[in-house]
Amino acid sequence: MSTQSYAIVTLGCPKNQVDSDKLAGTLAEEGMVATDEVGTADVVVVNTCAFIHEARQESVDTILEVAEQRREGARLVVTGCMAQRYGEELADELPEIDHLAPFGTSLEPSLSARADRSLSRGHSAVRVKLGPTRGSTTQSAGPVPDFDLLNLPRPAAQRPWAYVKIAEGCDRACGFCAIPSFRGPQRSRSSEAISAELEQLAATEIVLVAQDLAAYGRDQGVGERAIIPLVRAVAAEVERVRLLYLYPSDLSDSLIDTVCETGVPYFDLSLQHVSPRLLRSMRRWGSGSKFADSIESIRGREPAAAFRSNFIVGYPGETEQDHDQLLDFIERTRLDWCGFFAYSEEVGTYAESLGDKVDPGLVAERLAELSELQDTITATKRDELVGGEVEVLVDSPGVGRSYREAPEIDGIISVPQTLDVGTIHTLTVTGAMGPDLEAR
Repeated sequence: MSTQSYAIVTLGCPKNQVDSDKLAGTLAEEGMVATDEVGTADVVVVNTCAFIHEARQESVDTILEVAEQRREGARLVVTGCMAQRYGEELADELPEIDHLAPFGTSLEPSLSARADRSLSRGHSAVRVKLGPTRGSTTQSAGPVPDFDLLNLPRPAAQRPWAYVKIAEGCDRACGFCAIPSFRGPQRSRSSEAISAELEQLAATEIVLVAQDLAAYGRDQGVGERAIIPLVRAVAAEVERVRLLYLYPSDLSDSLIDTVCETGVPYFDLSLQHVSPRLLRSMRRWGSGSKFADSIESIRGREPAAAFRSNFIVGYPGETEQDHDQLLDFIERTRLDWCGFFAYSEEVGTYAESLGDKVDPGLVAERLAELSELQDTITATKRDELVGGEVEVLVDSPGVGRSYREAPEIDGIISVPQTLDVGTIHTLTVTGAMGPDLEAR
């Protein structure tokens, strides 16, 4: 019998990429061979995202696209957040799917008895409608599944950097977010398991990820700031450690100092908005003035610190005054990178019950205004780097990053093709092109 091949298509956030890497390691241990060609694989796995409506639509479109591209006889397996949150609906509406594998379910290319039992038992299962319609959710908090993605072994990194998921789930109750309902409560990994994964990866840069990064260890009863010794331990093992992302309420002086001490003063802050009234409705801490004070405090410690954040536009009840506050905040704080996203109504969240919805056309106008402002700020800040030196990690031939750029989401630095992948070099910035730099 010939060796079977597999292809994995990953959608969504870096945490999904970690899950895909671990699935790849499991399939490789079973004797399967990876391929990048969906059309030649014996098994195609789509790791889906269900965070907001656009992500769900992309997941469904990708499933249908892969179903058309796969060769005759190949099996289509769907896993990830969509499989967990909408398993029954996907099974009913997409007969193209051969096997659904929610969290904690075996990723075998055929429906096994084990998979059937897991589906009927419903490990943290949430069954809701695909669209953003009103309705109740049903959740059963099952035990930690025997097929535990969080702690599966993982193959060596294929790039000089790698994401490492240090915890799963979230204990917060943000008004707009459904993630805790299908990812479950916070579940932190042991520092020993994380250290072992670092050895497996053998990467130059490690990017720590979780739904609530700074909450690492709280569920284990090891204190409120377990993230600090973890970051220090990781920094002692690799050249670079980066954190994605941090709640502003968790920005203690000790955590800020720890991040700066690693040599990667990059702060990805989960702000979501700056209007105190809207933040209260979002069930989140803070205000524009508090966020600005935190950013100023960090810059006081490290003037060259880089900042990223994301903001929701069009949350129920958002007024022109709220929007103006956000515009003013963006202009005053001059963050290096910002993402702006239209509010997506999620079934079962607090925000679903709110009235005073914002007209989609107005949301689009606000998004465009914010994006134009931030693009100008980012381009200006990049221009300011021309003529200075940067320490660059070469990710691929001719492409690198400094501490200011997180992989896959920020700009890049074009470097000489002669520099070896995985090496670090001190270069001079010779040009800037919007979000990207050129260095020699």
